[in-house]
Amino acid sequence: MNILDELRWRGLLADCTDPVALRARLEQGPITLYCGFDPTADSLHVGNLVPLLALRRFQLLGHHPIALAGGATGMVGDPSGKSAERNLQTPEQVAHNIAAIRGQLTQFLDFDVRANPARLVNNHDWTGPLTLLEFLRDVGKHISVNSMVAKDSVRSRMEDREAGISYTEFSYMLLQGYDFYHLRHALGCELQIGATDQWGNITVGTELTRKKLGATVWGLVFPLLTKADGSKYGKTATGTVWLDPRRTSPYRFYQFFVNTDDADVGKLLRTLTFLNAEEIAALEREVAANPGARAAQKALAREMTRLVHGENRLAGALRASDALFGGPLDGLTAEDFQDIIAEIPRHAFERTHLSGAGAPLGDLLVHAGLCPSKGQARKDIEGGGIYVNNQRAAETSRTLSEADVLHGRYVLLRKGKRSYAVLELA
Repeated sequence: MNILDELRWRGLLADCTDPVALRARLEQGPITLYCGFDPTADSLHVGNLVPLLALRRFQLLGHHPIALAGGATGMVGDPSGKSAERNLQTPEQVAHNIAAIRGQLTQFLDFDVRANPARLVNNHDWTGPLTLLEFLRDVGKHISVNSMVAKDSVRSRMEDREAGISYTEFSYMLLQGYDFYHLRHALGCELQIGATDQWGNITVGTELTRKKLGATVWGLVFPLLTKADGSKYGKTATGTVWLDPRRTSPYRFYQFFVNTDDADVGKLLRTLTFLNAEEIAALEREVAANPGARAAQKALAREMTRLVHGENRLAGALRASDALFGGPLDGLTAEDFQDIIAEIPRHAFERTHLSGAGAPLGDLLVHAGLCPSKGQARKDIEGGGIYVNNQRAAETSRTLSEADVLHGRYVLLRKGKRSYAVLELA
């Protein structure tokens, strides 16, 4: 299958500078392509997955991918999709972020395969040595201000009289255009990919390369990753969903995808996974027939967590998810347990109360807010609806002792199927 057909079927082909000519070029043999990732943070996020996985899709079909870390462009800041000026980062911040992102890029691309190994480059290597006069003469001379002002990313900012756009950010597209020219000249790169908000920057690169080298290169962009309601995908009430497990734990990452709306799950299976058409169609039929089972969402969450965090961390995320539905807590690491209780109400409790005869369970259920009174707590225990560390409490005389403490300081209480509280020992 031609990669363009694959991208179109997956809903990933939003625009291309010359799709007919690009298709003809791809039919001639493998192509070298690149995608840039600016180090605006020390981790990539869910929104970066579409272009990152696209590089992988190209590589799996025999093409030669280049991942570009924006050591130079990251110092300037891309105005695309931004309503205000970015805060400029220090060289130390950029270097730190690049080091972190480099490790993440190697998770998705194969840098060791003999036939078509991926390459990782830093645009500061060729932009840093340029003098201002060289940049103005060799780059700025070839791109008209008229065309730059016409770009959506610039025009929208210029229309805001208060915020406006600085000359620094205005020049960003020239830097990115110079990247494409350099990669074409030095590494034979013929294609740049990115999201639709990069269209203006990419077309500057195709124009600059044509004028300076007389060479034909192409740009191809994907739709921005959005939900059915048009909002940006990869954001939650608590913030961005990161790929770094220190920022977003594998459990929360898994839960993010499990909670995907039915209206979005089919699109995400196509754009973010490597499942084939038959597998995705089967999952979509399951959603239509039994939406409550969330089979497609679970498949999406498994595929994404395995891809980003690996098989071991996926297993931990599954154990933690099972625990929240009453599954066993043994086998959970301290990290897994912390993920589970992060969003559960916590109640401080003096450890000394657990000594001697122990603390009456009924008292603790009232203390934790799961029962309004000791009498109701007794009835709930008698009815079989109270659990300590996901084990049903069988006796109204049940007390808690040090033997019930998990990971040194916690006791997990549950009423019914989903009402949880955590006692945190002081």
